Amino acid sequence: MCSSVTALGLCLSTAGMAQPMQGPAPETDEASQRAPAADDIIVTARRRAQPLQKTGLAASVLTAEELEARGVTDPRDLTALVPGLTVQPVDISTSFTFRGVGALAVNAFQENAIAYNVDDVVFGRPSSPAGSLFDIDRIEVLKGPQGTLYGRNATAGAINVVTRQPQLGETSADMLAEIGNFSSRKLQGGLTLPLGDKAAVRVAGQHARHDGYLSDGYDDEDISAGRLTLLLQPKDGFSLTISGDYAHIGGRGTGAVLIASPRTPDAPDPGQRIGASDPRITQILQDRAFLQFRGAPPFASFTDDQIRNLVSVPLGDGFQDSRFWGVSVKARADVDFAQLTAILAYRKSRPDLLTYNPGFPSRIEESSDQLTADIRLVSAPSDTLEYSVGLYLFDDSTRSFNNYNQGALANPEYQPNLRTESIAGYGSFIWHRSAKFRLIGGARYTHEDKSVSGTISNRTAFAPNSPDIPLIAERTDRRFTWNAGAEWDASDNSLIYASAATGFKSGGFFPSANNNLYAPETLTAFTLGAKNRLLGGRLTFNLEAFYWQYRDQQISYIGPVETTPGNFGQAGVTVNAGRSRIFGIEADMQWRPTENILLRADVQYLNSRYGSLTYDAISASGAPLLTPCGIADDPRTAQPPIRLFTVDCSGRPALNTPTWTANLGYRHTFPLGNTFNLELAANTRVESSSFINLDYLPEQKRGANTVSGASVALSHPAGQWRVTAFVDNIEDSTVINAGLTRPITNVSLFSLRRPRLYGLRLQAGF
Repeated sequence: MCSSVTALGLCLSTAGMAQPMQGPAPETDEASQRAPAADDIIVTARRRAQPLQKTGLAASVLTAEELEARGVTDPRDLTALVPGLTVQPVDISTSFTFRGVGALAVNAFQENAIAYNVDDVVFGRPSSPAGSLFDIDRIEVLKGPQGTLYGRNATAGAINVVTRQPQLGETSADMLAEIGNFSSRKLQGGLTLPLGDKAAVRVAGQHARHDGYLSDGYDDEDISAGRLTLLLQPKDGFSLTISGDYAHIGGRGTGAVLIASPRTPDAPDPGQRIGASDPRITQILQDRAFLQFRGAPPFASFTDDQIRNLVSVPLGDGFQDSRFWGVSVKARADVDFAQLTAILAYRKSRPDLLTYNPGFPSRIEESSDQLTADIRLVSAPSDTLEYSVGLYLFDDSTRSFNNYNQGALANPEYQPNLRTESIAGYGSFIWHRSAKFRLIGGARYTHEDKSVSGTISNRTAFAPNSPDIPLIAERTDRRFTWNAGAEWDASDNSLIYASAATGFKSGGFFPSANNNLYAPETLTAFTLGAKNRLLGGRLTFNLEAFYWQYRDQQISYIGPVETTPGNFGQAGVTVNAGRSRIFGIEADMQWRPTENILLRADVQYLNSRYGSLTYDAISASGAPLLTPCGIADDPRTAQPPIRLFTVDCSGRPALNTPTWTANLGYRHTFPLGNTFNLELAANTRVESSSFINLDYLPEQKRGANTVSGASVALSHPAGQWRVTAFVDNIEDSTVINAGLTRPITNVSLFSLRRPRLYGLRLQAGF
């Protein structure tokens, strides 16, 4: 039964979509002393294996079954599965936002505010998560700052991807094949083989392709990836896991559609999915330039064709040819009182692309070398004190080329060499004050050095001989982060907890010759909730209440960068814009009224406001800014026709924060004798409207939307094979995903989430 306190609603939300963990069990040498229920999901978010339902964590967990049933192959697919999470493709990056906290990573200078980890190895570059989601055991989405155990750039949370691992003595294989509309074809598979009685190997891979969702062929997919994992266990109490992975991302990449506005009233309905390089759209863009600049100084002497070509427009030659690979070594050794783990990893990221996603050609090449080391000691399970202590090292060297040719008025180009060296020590503990009450705590100290060198230029029609200017800066940051909390087992089936935690996102640079530094941002989060099993374990009902305080908030957007005194261009900049507060509540329910029926619901209410949000803006044509926020002239002098402004959007709601989000699911299994199972499933995601751009224009508001899916599956009762017919986005809803205001012309070009998709999926294994 739920306690009287729980009856008042103090219950915590976990994963509305989560199911019992499939695949290999967690290692017994990390098992918790708190016995899980038979269908509990085991997580390692605290660096030790624990049942999620008995752990005071604000988290969602997606299992292999859930990921395969929804056809997940890309981190962007996670938006539909986790309330409050928005994953956006922007130029070079996969940008994460959770409950309004995130970063728009549009160039090499910027980093995400959610730590993305695969098998305990952080993928530090915003581009590197691409191609990583295959052969997955589970994904843990940790909500709120994770500064103690996950350190830098975990302000909003952490996404932990746990892949399937080889097991000693196991021979197994599995595969997934899928075909669908838009010429979609997908093939995934994995094979585990024993190598004697002290070693095992697993090899896995995927290939996924589909044609573009837009009329010009953009929004396509072409992913090929593989992973090889070797497990060595020469003696009891010691294991060595060596893993290598490779991914190639091809195709044309993310595209955009033109959104109707007072500047572009003739833009087609985005539901037609007419891509930005389609002649119907480029004609509108050139007409917009003609109306905007014709007869205006200093363009009075320009011919009509010259005016139409003042701004560049999207073309059809965009491409991706990006490669990512890495190797890691994880050693585990048992000692009398603890387990010692050392993880050494190297990752290489080489994105290479030409994208027109922002409405003009963006040519980006990057080469990043990342080294990480994590050495930690985790105590054995205890009924008094459990602890973990560790040392973490991070070293990244990135060389990048970025050209954003917006036309005759702005053509910034920069070639930065970035270096980050970070070292941190951390510790956490669980103190069992009694059999039912525990105190949780931890702290981390981080020392980080960053530097940038390189050049920047902005050669325009009014400054055609602008020289290359040195881009040089350094910064050092030291940060202390902590967490504290308590857990109380109100009954055998009810956990109540409260916590406070802090996190920070690193400071850095942006591509300007002067005043190009920004400071770290910090977040403090307070959480209260509980987790409950009712009706003999058939009903799980959880509720989480949270309050987040944001300081020195980093805002990334397209803004002014100074190349020479008075010569300003436009590029992706990051500034400390102010503070915000975010609070809300998330309720999660899973109910199994019968053995063969499962109902799920996860509902989140979110209230967010920027207490202080000011930033600099640029008008390359000299025209007034278009925004309902407060505007004032910037005191800096710019070379005409450029004008600079200061924008104040204090009091506005945070970006990507729908007030209401709900994920609902239904699954019903019908046994057909002893030969087959027939399964019917349906799901829907409902979210209210939210702004996606700092201009806060009406057309930049993602409308309220509903996106549903359904499937029917025939399977073998023992799980040897499964055939599924599916349809996603039954409504064929047109939902804005991400985008920016196209500089100079002030038109909105946005990417869209997926259209209606349908197909057949075959799964088999032994």
